[in-house]
Amino acid sequence: MLKAGLNRRHASQLAATLLCAVLSAPTFSSDQTALPHVQVFTPSPCLACIDWAEHLRQHGFAVTVTEASDLDAIKKRLKVPKDLESRHTSTVAGYFIEGHVPAEDIVELLKEKPKARGLAVPGMPRGAPGLEISNPTCETACTMLDNDSGVREVRREMYETQLVLPDGSVKRWARH
Repeated sequence: MLKAGLNRRHASQLAATLLCAVLSAPTFSSDQTALPHVQVFTPSPCLACIDWAEHLRQHGFAVTVTEASDLDAIKKRLKVPKDLESRHTSTVAGYFIEGHVPAEDIVELLKEKPKARGLAVPGMPRGAPGLEISNPTCETACTMLDNDSGVREVRREMYETQLVLPDGSVKRWARH
């Protein structure tokens, strides 16, 4: 028979170590660690698009960024409604992702799997992922500078992520 006192002490230490490891682990769920690949098509150069791709990577997505000379053709092939267009267009798991859609919205889309073409954040709203910091190529003044102090100040706009249904109609997916 094994020494019960020694085994209990080791078991308690092991349990405490495992609990600490679980509690200090990243907050990604098992669903997030198995997220599908995202293909991002961008104009050249577009630092805000690259920043958005990095936002996705930080949320567990594998991302490939491709500079595309004819984004209009890609948007047309994917049936992205004209009034919902942004700078970059992406694909993931059979859906299009248009513009600076937050990673959380994409994760929710992949979890719920609605019958839809994809998600879109039209335009380039300030404060959306990839548009939070100063970007020298951002054509819409993504970040405003405080001229009095010279301190960078992020100014956010309220925006919505739209779900594009198979018939091209839209409904609000999320509000930010």
